[in-house]
Amino acid sequence: MERWVAYAIISMLFAGFTAVIAKQGLTDISAELGLTVRTLFVCAFIIFFGLLSIAPAEIKNLQKHHYIWLALSALTTAGSWIFYYKALKMGDVATVALIDKGSVVVTVLLAWLLFKEAITLRMMIGAILIVAGVIVLSRK
Repeated sequence: MERWVAYAIISMLFAGFTAVIAKQGLTDISAELGLTVRTLFVCAFIIFFGLLSIAPAEIKNLQKHHYIWLALSALTTAGSWIFYYKALKMGDVATVALIDKGSVVVTVLLAWLLFKEAITLRMMIGAILIVAGVIVLSRK
């Protein structure tokens, strides 16, 4: 197994636990407060990780375009998290998490448009199945 596949699987496992743990953490508090507290913890953990992992010499490689693109990524992450937590507070955790995974279709389309990544027949079928699943899950 290639290393990146292992990392992606580990990410998937953490993400699965995250939704369930977050739902429990939202008991008796607002989605906004829960998200704010969670984000403070994420920030602390990531800063600690960065201090352990980033060579100080690497920081000088940062350029304006890195800041712009990473700031835009942070903005879209914040939007995603805000609405994810609102949905998580109100809905079933499994359904919310499954609908959220519809983002894969958006990612595939943007990767094709921006990076000219190939969309194979296998990917198209998978995307169609994901969209169908989102439609089924979002209806009562």
